[in-house]
Amino acid sequence: MDSQDIQVLDAARRWAGEGHRFALITVVRTWGSAPRPPGAWMLLRDDGRVQGSVSGGCIEDDLIRRMANGAFAGGAPQVLRYGVTRDEAFRFGLPCGGTVELLLEPAPATALLDEMARRIAAGELVERQVTVADGTVRLGSGQVGAPLQWDGARLSTQHGPGWRLLLIGAGQISRILAPIARAVDFDVLVCDPRVEYSAEWDEPGARLVAGMPDDVVLELALDPHSAVVALTHDPKLDDMALLEALKSPAFYVGALGSRANSDRRRDRLLTYFDLSADEVGRLHGPVGLAIGSRTPAEIAVAVVAELVAARAALRGHRRHAASADAASCGA
Repeated sequence: MDSQDIQVLDAARRWAGEGHRFALITVVRTWGSAPRPPGAWMLLRDDGRVQGSVSGGCIEDDLIRRMANGAFAGGAPQVLRYGVTRDEAFRFGLPCGGTVELLLEPAPATALLDEMARRIAAGELVERQVTVADGTVRLGSGQVGAPLQWDGARLSTQHGPGWRLLLIGAGQISRILAPIARAVDFDVLVCDPRVEYSAEWDEPGARLVAGMPDDVVLELALDPHSAVVALTHDPKLDDMALLEALKSPAFYVGALGSRANSDRRRDRLLTYFDLSADEVGRLHGPVGLAIGSRTPAEIAVAVVAELVAARAALRGHRRHAASADAASCGA
């Protein structure tokens, strides 16, 4: 789930409590290059305030204008398209060939949005289905990795913690890394059996999991949407987590340490544990992109950047594709 969706749900609760009417707008389909992907959310309040986004700003401006003019006063959902022609693409700030299709719900049920927020906060993945003809909304159990489904009559979207990150160690790097990872849509869990560190863990939204690292890795039943990063600098703890994580389907496994220490760790894992060369070869170490990081904050940025790159590769994204399309406009 996009972290911005959480902000949208929080705003919906606040605005409803203040007596405001608002519309919920979802990007349901794009053609060519588009600023926001399918599934992106936005709330538009009756006085023009916005939470979330569906474009770089120009589409939002048009939606605000239309809201002020009473275009969204009814109760039935509306399907809107922007950028159908080249002139429209230019007007709404879309790259050449970019078209965005939106589903606008003029009066979403706040009780169901509240229920979604509660279930997501409890760590549940939620599927939201909208029927265009009558605006009926149903909530069900979500499925990790399930794509957005839209056929023009019904919309199905997944919401909740689809990507998980387990941090081994509750030290300073983890304190900085956790909120950054949450901002890019990871559900963050932290394991550290050292009471000296875990007793002081108080980062909001990053749950502390009790137990030894290897047991926690097994209990979490890591899947291809999971990542593990060992940050204690204590081989007795880091190696325990790596031993089980490298055998799992986790898409990313990394460990903090210098190049020399990382080489010694690989030798140790191969020599003393029942890991194959291929399994040990999956280890990212030194962890993080090579950006010259030295401080805890720089290391945290490097780690999250590499996590995002690995996740994008898993999704099959093509780096710079959108910028290349945009650059070709007017060529």
